[in-house]
Amino acid sequence: MTEEKQYLDRKAFEIKAAGPASSAEAETLARTAKSGDVAAQRKLAAILTGTAFAAPERIGTLYDAIAWGWRDVPVNAAPLAATDRAPLPLTPAFWSAFWDLFDARETLDAGGVTIRVAVLGALVSPDFQQRAADACRAYPGVNDIDASEMPARVQLDALAQCPPGSLGNAFYRLIVDNKFDLEVLDRDALALGNLMPPLNYLNTRILQAHDLWHIVGGYDVTQLHEIAISAFQLAQFGHSYSAMFLSFVVTISAFGEPAGFSLVMETIVSAWTHGRETPPLMRIEWENVWQRSAQSIREEYGIAPYQSPYPADILEQVRALRA
Repeated sequence: MTEEKQYLDRKAFEIKAAGPASSAEAETLARTAKSGDVAAQRKLAAILTGTAFAAPERIGTLYDAIAWGWRDVPVNAAPLAATDRAPLPLTPAFWSAFWDLFDARETLDAGGVTIRVAVLGALVSPDFQQRAADACRAYPGVNDIDASEMPARVQLDALAQCPPGSLGNAFYRLIVDNKFDLEVLDRDALALGNLMPPLNYLNTRILQAHDLWHIVGGYDVTQLHEIAISAFQLAQFGHSYSAMFLSFVVTISAFGEPAGFSLVMETIVSAWTHGRETPPLMRIEWENVWQRSAQSIREEYGIAPYQSPYPADILEQVRALRA
């Protein structure tokens, strides 16, 4: 690809991302993109990027529309309220960092991408946080949260005492066996307590519950299912970082092979639908159910395990074949 072609492709992407996208357009683009139309795939990636970083109140309605267009079946959940506020501006500094991250995609591991996408989130408009907080309130269960108190830290010693077969024991084994951090990232280093409600509570809780939701929601610990669970989290309460991460993943796929785009979008759409059709997990007081089995919790709260459209480890298999 020549530098001029690359420049024009990226400017077209930025222009599309800057404009407000309607649900009807998103639904149509999803149908066309599924057929393998590269132009539609890039437009779809652009509107997801613009929505994630500049119009968070549009996330729910656009993803529902995309799911309908991609699957030809509406999401079986109450519609999410949306507003018609104009997208916030995305600056040249933001786009420079976005394309720098895109160009570095082959050299970064999952942790590197996570950190760099978070940096992108710091380059959005100062008004973004308030709009993201307002947008979250459209999701079931968010307004039930008592955001006056931050969640207490989960204690690894307490999990270690849970009996085999319990959720607490499964959570303990997942953390210890994989050498994971108990809360994924340090809440204090991220200054989550300084965020406005309900973002302070939601973002802290998701650091605690991300790996827990892998177990209860039926998501494996693989590259594909990390994409899937991000869509699930986004559908559950409009998690803005998940929207940012997914938009970047879709952008990489849109500028790659059409087959890869289909794999990514099928995964995102199926997990988004799963999240929208699953009762709000934020309402569950996890600290009170460590002794119970994951299955009993699923049965009580009506949580169906995720049905992956592809083998969970398919990306690892492809990488092994290319090695």
